[in-house]
Amino acid sequence: MNMKKRIHLELRNRTPSDVQELVLDNCRSNDGKTEGLTAEFVNLEFLSLINVGLLSVSNLPKLGKLKKLELSDNRISGDLDVLAEKLPNLTHLNLSGNKLKDISTLEPLKKLGNLKSLDLFNCEVTNLSDYRDCVFKLLPQLTYLDGYDMDDHEASDSDGEVVDDDDDDDEEGEDEEDGEEEDFDEDDDDDEEEVEGEDDDESGAEDEEEDIGQEGEVDDDDDDDDDDEDATAATLAAVEATKGEKRKRDPEDEDDDDDDDDDDDD
Repeated sequence: MNMKKRIHLELRNRTPSDVQELVLDNCRSNDGKTEGLTAEFVNLEFLSLINVGLLSVSNLPKLGKLKKLELSDNRISGDLDVLAEKLPNLTHLNLSGNKLKDISTLEPLKKLGNLKSLDLFNCEVTNLSDYRDCVFKLLPQLTYLDGYDMDDHEASDSDGEVVDDDDDDDEEGEDEEDGEEEDFDEDDDDDEEEVEGEDDDESGAEDEEEDIGQEGEVDDDDDDDDDDEDATAATLAAVEATKGEKRKRDPEDEDDDDDDDDDDDD
């Protein structure tokens, strides 16, 4: 996608004067120059042109409010004079990954009185001896070069160059808290399992007692039946014995009756 079309899409029905940040990374520039950018972007404060094939920044429009300019991973080798002329309030400039070879190519940046941060990572100029000392001497207005000041102190968050270590600590703290909560959950699960196990044991014991009670009741019934049978047998035996006695006594009774009859006849 070419730069003009990309700018049109980024506007999203806004006017250029409404835009404060414009990111055109990885689009295509014709002839190695910017196109579609105009002075109508009067309120633009942040412009990113990373990896768009720029050879020069000579046709940049005048952007009086621009503070941060990203030009990394292009093919710029010089002609930086226009930056002080067109971008007088620039505070952050990223030229890392370009074709800058000599300290002298950076001399036009002296006119950028508000420039606080300059990045030249992966530029050949960084391989020169005493590179940092030379740049700080050439550009005394600089606070940070490649993210560090003259005393090798890293740039602060307010300069947008460093990730906040406190955020990492907070995240680690949150992870630890999450871990502790998980441990508590696991302990709760263990307690629940133990309680369930105890309930199962108690239920099993109650079932066994019920079974024993039922067996005991069955045994008692069997005993009662046996007692009833014994009583019945004894009663029958007594009846049979009585009948036998009657049978034995009946003939005698008859003889006695006969004798009584004879006496009556006499």
